[in-house]
Amino acid sequence: MITYKKCTEVDLDIIYKAFQVGFSDYMIKLDMSQEVFIKRFFGPEGNELKHSFIALDEERPIGVILGGIKVYEGVKTLRCGTLCIHPDYRGHGISKSLFALHKETGVENGCKQLFLEVIVGNDRAIQLYKGLGYEKIYDLSYFSHSEPSSISTNLGTAYTIKEMDTETIGLLQPYIEDIHINWQNDFDYIKKLEGVNHYGVYGDTGLIGTMSAHTNGKIYFLWIHPAHRSKGIGKTLLSHVANLSNPAELNISFPNNASLEGFLKHLGFKRDKISQYEMYLTPIK
Repeated sequence: MITYKKCTEVDLDIIYKAFQVGFSDYMIKLDMSQEVFIKRFFGPEGNELKHSFIALDEERPIGVILGGIKVYEGVKTLRCGTLCIHPDYRGHGISKSLFALHKETGVENGCKQLFLEVIVGNDRAIQLYKGLGYEKIYDLSYFSHSEPSSISTNLGTAYTIKEMDTETIGLLQPYIEDIHINWQNDFDYIKKLEGVNHYGVYGDTGLIGTMSAHTNGKIYFLWIHPAHRSKGIGKTLLSHVANLSNPAELNISFPNNASLEGFLKHLGFKRDKISQYEMYLTPIK
């Protein structure tokens, strides 16, 4: 008999087992320890046990949906942080039952929209989400540069690069309110990560550009004041990060930004094979 429970009612190792088996045949290998799973999915990803549900066949974990709530771009949002079903139990309505509980959680907590990301090519999942009322709103692209040391420039003495703290970079929020930033790159997500450093470029008029990057080369945020673009400031920040941590490659992801895409391609970044859709269900009732 299949039953559904809130994740607060089961041990974390049961949730982890559901995650493991649900993604055992996934198109991208998700091989992580229970410690890493908990730290990531209930850390920066923003999922909470009280907003997540698990499906059980007797005592056997066969599916899980993780959820997290926050005010995202001014709208109280419930995000599906992951959904996975045991391969032997797919096609029996378990995903829809988990999503019914997920949606009910959103309604009970006054959320105005549901949100998720899905990998392009995962047609079965995409059709499920469309059937549940989700619509694709943004395309999320991934780019990488395999030779970071080749990105070099020198702005001269008119500009200074300084390390910033999380609070200072968060003050930029009013300047980027008209720019859509994906969930895993926004300030709320970044401040929960370890190993991420923030850098600012200062000129005569003050702060004119910033970057947040992990020591492994993952770039989470890159912004240049519109009045100072096309002057090599973005390139300088990338070069600065590459020289400091010497990563094997640089990686960046972002939704629907033709200007940023053109800039990266000019520097030698290549589009990765993986891409995602950002899908929304709004309003929810």
